[in-house]
Amino acid sequence: MFRGVNHLTIDSKGRLAVPTRYREQLDRQCDGQMVLTVDRDHCLLLYPLSDWEEIERKLVRLPSFNKQARKLQRLLIGHATECELDGSGRILVPPPLREFADLEKAVVLIGQGNKFELWSEARWTERRNAWLAEEDDGEMPDEMGSLSL
Repeated sequence: MFRGVNHLTIDSKGRLAVPTRYREQLDRQCDGQMVLTVDRDHCLLLYPLSDWEEIERKLVRLPSFNKQARKLQRLLIGHATECELDGSGRILVPPPLREFADLEKAVVLIGQGNKFELWSEARWTERRNAWLAEEDDGEMPDEMGSLSL
């Protein structure tokens, strides 16, 4: 499980050092092979390759005549880019993906269980503050009705 908020820096070549506490697990789980893709919130999603392949299989099976399914396939599969942890525990974030998510120097890596979200620090702070300020609209999925924190 990947969890936690990590404030990191992308170097001038677009490399991001994955925090040490995740590297051993990533080596065991996917031999350092990962996939980056876009998210509708204008952040990036970073998956271990094996988890991504499972999601990709599900995406490919979606009905091709469904407009929403095609949009999701185009965004997620179309932008999916394989990357690998190098000997220093870094991944290279390609320029088109850095541009999509407005990633410059200061970034935030958010653990989300089976994946990470990669945000520009400014966008993350803005969105997080907006989410915290939102009024509760009362709509909650049934699955969350029994969740107790």
